[in-house]
Amino acid sequence: MYKKAVVNLKKSYLFPTYNKFPLTLVRGHQTTLWDDEGESYLDFMAGLAVCNLGHVPERVKTRIQEQLEQLWHVSNLFHIPIQEEFAEKLVTISCAELVFFCNSGAEANEAAIKCARRYHQRVLGNNRYEIITFEQSFHGRTMTTLTATGQEKVKDGFLPLPEGFVHARFNDIQSVRNSITNKTAAVMLELVQGESGVHLAEPKFVFELTKLCKEEGILMIVDEVQTGIGRTGSLFAYEQYGIDPDMITLAKGLASGLPIGAMLGKEKLKEAFSVGSHASTFGGSPLPMAAGLATIEILLEDGLSKQAQQTGAYALDKLRKELKAYPVIRAVRGLGLLIGIEFAEAVAPIIQKLHQNGLLVLAGGTHVIRFMPSLYVTFDEIDQAIDILNKVLKERNGSASGAAI
Repeated sequence: MYKKAVVNLKKSYLFPTYNKFPLTLVRGHQTTLWDDEGESYLDFMAGLAVCNLGHVPERVKTRIQEQLEQLWHVSNLFHIPIQEEFAEKLVTISCAELVFFCNSGAEANEAAIKCARRYHQRVLGNNRYEIITFEQSFHGRTMTTLTATGQEKVKDGFLPLPEGFVHARFNDIQSVRNSITNKTAAVMLELVQGESGVHLAEPKFVFELTKLCKEEGILMIVDEVQTGIGRTGSLFAYEQYGIDPDMITLAKGLASGLPIGAMLGKEKLKEAFSVGSHASTFGGSPLPMAAGLATIEILLEDGLSKQAQQTGAYALDKLRKELKAYPVIRAVRGLGLLIGIEFAEAVAPIIQKLHQNGLLVLAGGTHVIRFMPSLYVTFDEIDQAIDILNKVLKERNGSASGAAI
């Protein structure tokens, strides 16, 4: 297993923007991936929380094949029935009333930022434009969304950055209050900060933040790019916090691997996104719409949100029990099947060992390993993953005792 140290390429014609693992994956089914040498891997990455239904789900594939025979792309200058059908489905299952389709999470967040500014400036007639985001957050890689992101590492070398973004401390309502000015248009929040290490928003903080936004006339944007589509044990993470955001952004798991993004919003925002105010050439094309509609229908039919809640709780409990013997483990935390295991040291070497033993995971920041398997993951597969992690930790650190998780 995991025989090759590097991919055998004489020359790559790609910009080296990714620090790639030395694996070439060629086939996938459910929670298993195979490399080009026939070795199999238990996938607890799910394409960065994209393949929520597992790899190549049959019912989604069938819907895509049907759409391939009809129409791949048509301009948004024409009516697209399947786009309307998918938008209606998303409105039905969420607190939103309108949908804008695009191609990625970054584009969905760009749309939310633009909509928030235009709502204040063109609908309400004020000059608000500032967006409050949070330290350790991640909202994308475009110039605007990397500026919104509360991590300096993504901003290196891209100065000057766009104006209008303020970073408050996560779970600190006073920090938010101190950040509000007469220019504040919106707050953008991840309820679970996945990329930086699976940090959960505290319910009291979210309640106070929602109340503050209403008092100050500030829009609430919830970034559900990673947490949505059943990942956290409900259709959307905001449901577990009992809030009613003005906008929700989605992508990743929304179309089982096809490029897609969506910004969902309240009816009051309709005038802000009027004709000519925003657009996306490929956003809402028939092919990703077919995949997205099938994905949501399957998610609902198979009760995958509840299943993720149950398997996620099982994984959290077992990880905490199994890993308490290792002093290197600082914490295990998560929501549904978005789980972070925090270490007292950098996790890159541990991830490499896990891959070599057949378990695919990724980091969240430098000291956290993320578990994000398919929502169909079984209890047996969770046991297998934890067994592999135990094996690697024992080989690396030896058996120890006394650490509290």
